[in-house]
Amino acid sequence: MIKHIYKHNGTFEFEAGGSIDNLEITCHTSPFEYSRDRKVIWLCHALTADSDPEGSWWPALVGPGKLIDTEKYFVICANVLGSACGSSGPASTNPKTGKPYYFEFPRVTVRDTVRAFDLLRQHLGIEKIDLLIGTSMGGFMSFEWVVMRPDIFGKIFFIATGARVTPWLAGFNAASRMALLADPTFKEHRDLNGGMEGLKAARAIALLTYRCEEGLFKQNEDSDDTVFAGKVGSYYRHQTSKFVKDWDAYSYLYVCDEVDSNNVGRGRGGVAAALSQIKTDCTFICMSSDELFPPEDMKPLSELIPDSRYYQIDTPYGHDGFLIETSAIADILRPALP
Repeated sequence: MIKHIYKHNGTFEFEAGGSIDNLEITCHTSPFEYSRDRKVIWLCHALTADSDPEGSWWPALVGPGKLIDTEKYFVICANVLGSACGSSGPASTNPKTGKPYYFEFPRVTVRDTVRAFDLLRQHLGIEKIDLLIGTSMGGFMSFEWVVMRPDIFGKIFFIATGARVTPWLAGFNAASRMALLADPTFKEHRDLNGGMEGLKAARAIALLTYRCEEGLFKQNEDSDDTVFAGKVGSYYRHQTSKFVKDWDAYSYLYVCDEVDSNNVGRGRGGVAAALSQIKTDCTFICMSSDELFPPEDMKPLSELIPDSRYYQIDTPYGHDGFLIETSAIADILRPALP
């Protein structure tokens, strides 16, 4: 897939207040321009993923000759606002100061990102998205988008996701914020390296939610003679050290806030009222061991959309199952491809 940067010519107003000029949206698309004779598949990514599903987070499913064939379809994935992966956010340069925005960047909501995505869609001349796939946080965007623009979608897949942030998820985000704020360098704003130790701790908190106890069992100690369990701690230190090479603490704070804004029913009479109006062909895929979006949440959610379908994939990998169980996901996706 090819990387592009869309620059919005005008002022972008944010839902919670504030505005910026020259909003930028980073996206990846099939290696050709959109034309009306091509079916469109739009992917919405998870929290800290980027806009390159082929090269980064879904390589088993996306690419030339793959299930989501980037040569057959016009495939597109755009990066959410506030992220460290290219779209406008707190790490972007403030034209007034020549330095990163930091906290001067407006707070971002799911609705802000969806409005930005729709601006990109219009810029590309896409009148219909034949298949929208939202994974994890990307599902937040998908719920919001179909309610905001019910006339442009053919089919939608909601994978390991929810229509409103839960207290469980919001609690982990609150703990992540506390970890960020506990790092004194986070508030200094000297450069984007501020808050790195806090970011590692915040990411470790998040990692706890991506797997389940069964999925972490392989990190058990190898020897019964070990005095202090350290294997899983070593695993977390390794994973968080990798993460901070690509992310800054300020962007991470912003996307956590964006997650907390997720509520498709806000101002619409509640989630049930908002989803009951959806007429689009919708399918839900849940991971059996997902502790963020468990079956007991996703199945009732699916029942709020008339004639939707619900599938559950048995997996020991928790929420990360949507990244790992690609064969099972492919079996469900295949019949729905345009």
